[in-house]
Amino acid sequence: MKVIKVILLFVVAGLAEIGGGYLIWLCLREGKPFYLGIIGGVVLALYGVIATFQSFPSFGRVYAAYGGVFIVLSVLWGWVIDKEIPDMYDWIGAGICLIGVSVMLWAPR
Repeated sequence: MKVIKVILLFVVAGLAEIGGGYLIWLCLREGKPFYLGIIGGVVLALYGVIATFQSFPSFGRVYAAYGGVFIVLSVLWGWVIDKEIPDMYDWIGAGICLIGVSVMLWAPR
């Protein structure tokens, strides 16, 4: 159950970071309404809060591991939202990142 909670928190945090950044991108780069940028900033702040719910004691390790999850979520976001189909190298790179995350978080110490 603990592993599911860890994964769920990483996914929720990742969606908050990517979603918040995307809303700011839309506002500043694509001329969408200003309020989208404000909402994006709030969502990005929530990302910072969500990450604190991880049970691992090390800030650096949690954020480094989250970086790998973020990469995978970014590939998926680009596929679903931006309609950019990931190629084989995107999937290989994302898989390598997940292996790295697993080593960082669950290696015996």
